[in-house]
Order: sequence, then C-alpha cells, then structure tokens
Amino acid sequence: MEHNKWVSVWGNAVSVAENRPERYAKDITIRYPIHIPFSGEAIRLTFDNYCGTEPITIDKVTVFYGGRFYPVLFESDRAVTVPAGEDRVSDPLAVKLNEGEVIQVSFYLKDFTQMRSVVFTCGPLSEGLYANGDMTEARDISIDTSRTTHLFYFLSNVSVLTAPENRTIVCYGDSITAQDWPDHLALRCFEEGYHDTAIIRRATSGSRILREYHCLTYESYGLKGSNRFHHEVPTDGADTVIIQQGINDIIHPVGEKVNVFRPMSDLPTVEELIEGLKTYIAQARSYGYKVYVGTLLPMGGWRTDAPFRQEMRHAYNEFIRTTDLIDGCIDFDEALRDPAAPDRFLPIYDSGDHLHPSAAGYQRMAMEIPADILK
Repeated sequence: MEHNKWVSVWGNAVSVAENRPERYAKDITIRYPIHIPFSGEAIRLTFDNYCGTEPITIDKVTVFYGGRFYPVLFESDRAVTVPAGEDRVSDPLAVKLNEGEVIQVSFYLKDFTQMRSVVFTCGPLSEGLYANGDMTEARDISIDTSRTTHLFYFLSNVSVLTAPENRTIVCYGDSITAQDWPDHLALRCFEEGYHDTAIIRRATSGSRILREYHCLTYESYGLKGSNRFHHEVPTDGADTVIIQQGINDIIHPVGEKVNVFRPMSDLPTVEELIEGLKTYIAQARSYGYKVYVGTLLPMGGWRTDAPFRQEMRHAYNEFIRTTDLIDGCIDFDEALRDPAAPDRFLPIYDSGDHLHPSAAGYQRMAMEIPADILK
C-alpha cells in the first residue's frame, strides 16, 4: 500500500503559561509518549512558539521507536531556533511505524528558555516527563532526576506519512476538552476497530470564544477564538472538527466589585455568542471540514451559577440542536445531566466542582460521538 499522505496522529493547542518567575528552564529534557493509530513510513514534528515573546532554541530532538533512538533534523541541523510567534516543522524522519505502537519524542533545552508556549492536558494518553540534563538518548530516566507532567511545551503536532484512507478528527474547546474525553475517544477508535481515524486535541483551559485576558493574573486562561481557531484547527489529514466551547464566556464575568479583571461588560449576549460560534463554523467550512458541535454541559452548583447564566446556556444549546449550519449536534448536555435536576450533572458524572465531568463523565462523552463520524 502506498503511503503518500501526511496525517496528524497527535496534537495539542499552544497556549500561555501561567506567569511565574520560574517559567525559564535550562538544561532539561522533555519527553512525551505518542500513540500511533495507523502504520506509516515517515514522521515529522512541529514545534510551536506561538505564545512566546522571545525565540527559543531546541538543541536536540530524538524519536525512540523499535529499540533505538533516531535523531530528528531541521533543515539538516540537530538544533532549531523558533522565533516568537512562529513554528518550525522537522525534516521527515524515515521510519516504518506500526499501528498501535508508541514512540517517545524527547527534546533538550540547553540554555535558558522561556517556557511560555504550553498547554495543560490530561487523560489516559496524555502524560509526559521532564528531567535534568540531556536525556534525549537515555532509555531509562531515573525517577530521582525526573517528574511526570501534564504540561505540553512547544511540541504541537506529530504527523505520519501514511495511506490515503487515513484521516484525523480535531477536538476543539476549553478545559473540558483539554481533559480526558478526547483520549477516551482515541481509545474507543482503537478498541472498536476504527483504525483509519486519529483523534487530535486542540483545547486550552479557561479559554472563551469572544474574550481573553491581558493581565498577568489570568493570562494563562488562554486565547480567544479569533486568535486560536485559525492557528490550531488546520491539521494534516483532518476532515472533521468537533467544537465544544462557550461555557467560560457565560460563567467568567462577575463584576468589578467581585473581581476587577472580570467585569460584567465581558458577558456577551446569546446572539453574540452564537455569532462567535458561526465564525468557527465558517472557518471550518473554508478548510473543507465537516463540523459537529457539542452542547454545553450542566453547571448547576458551580460557584457563579445563576438563573440568567442557565438561560444563556439553554438558548445557546437550543441553537446547536436546531441549526442547519452544522453536520450534527452532539448532545453532551442531555447525556450527562440529571433527569431530576436538568441543570445539574447526574452525580456519577460530576467531578465535584459542578462544572467539569468526572472520569465516568468523560468516558460517557467519548461514547456520545456517533460511530458514523469515526468511520
């Protein structure tokens, strides 16, 4: 079978790190495991400094697979400098990859590096580590000199040169999508035999469709949609996007007397929120993608819950359920809500904060994706 199509098999958004004095790192290796959903004969990596305010230099990158380390090159060089706001794609690395295998991507930062371009994600497939020193060719890294992490720095995409029938689904959203359900969806594809489909997560915690914070206190809450969607969603081999976002636009504004950074003037109307979603839909259509939108989850009991916010959520969800602008609605709200108290999670699906699902809730979200989308 001819492998002539680049398809993304792993990916994350690039967002803004929390502003701390220690956000510069030196002499560390970062390593991430990447699960390969289908076979291929080459791989290429994207390192992205989209949110950086100064250039970064990555001194060495390796891929570990099949018992050996492969050096990754950038225009034939081992090191690569990525200017602020830009990304760099590696040279293709010729290596035959088998379906269901795991590779390890390691990269070394020798000198002081601004660790600003990063995203938090979690789930059964989303954990890396960082270690002291150059460990890019160390098979076993000591637990004494390393720590696990759910922060994903700079590495934003991994693509495989593969068969033409293989494709990618992009899951786009905020913290709910940054957490477990896309990983469970990827596992579901593998377990149920949808071996032509990769699942890519593009999600940033705290992000809104229409607003972003420019203060140091909340800078890490992510970029607004007009600064994210065009950068994150176009993806090698993708033909479908699943969008689930909007709850933070509704729950964040509390008034300056409560929080000077969260004025009520930030609260959109439902019409404005829908117009923001329509912008996403139009952009996705321009990429030739199918578009599915997930309803906003229950939030009853969340600390800023109020009747007017629930009314906004219901109106926004009703648009998603009834619009003909999309290929389909994925009704996460109906799947996870308590029939006896529809503005709240069914208790088994509530993480305890009344906004984010539990582990069982994320698994249920993954099961709500229609099989036709995965084929």
